[in-house]
Amino acid sequence: MNPLQDYLKENLDLLFVGFNPSIRSAETGHHFANPNNRFWKILYKSGLTPRMYNATEDYMLPNIGFGLTNIVSRPTKAADEITKEEYQIGREELKRKLEFYKPKIICYVGKGVYQEFSRNRTIPWGRQENPVVAGMIDFVAPSSSGLVRMKLEDVINIYAEIPVLLRENHIE
Repeated sequence: MNPLQDYLKENLDLLFVGFNPSIRSAETGHHFANPNNRFWKILYKSGLTPRMYNATEDYMLPNIGFGLTNIVSRPTKAADEITKEEYQIGREELKRKLEFYKPKIICYVGKGVYQEFSRNRTIPWGRQENPVVAGMIDFVAPSSSGLVRMKLEDVINIYAEIPVLLRENHIE
């Protein structure tokens, strides 16, 4: 299976970083394509997007200042299939992408994504005090996977902090 295309451009307002593509995403060629994944619904309900997008419209996010990438590009059924070596390579690649594209806010879609990237284990939800790459805002949000045990409303409330951050930092 082929890795997914990143949707990146310089100076994005917000970059979403996932673990890696699901098998369904790899099959369709679109981010967060598994019907059980709530990513697109969460973006809309949290006020991040003006309407409900779907996975086939992922390429449109840069038009509203948002981007998509993953810490690991190889598709798997579950994140626990990702190897330590893949995470190591992914950390280096992600850091290069961030330094080159310079997004203002990076939203890590899943605490585990940020744990792997930052190498920190104790991480609160929301804005992080010390970003991995200076000059950027690191924001940790719950995974949008349907397997997450948090109530959808609680997940949406965490994501709803991002539009506030965008406004506070005059990013619109």
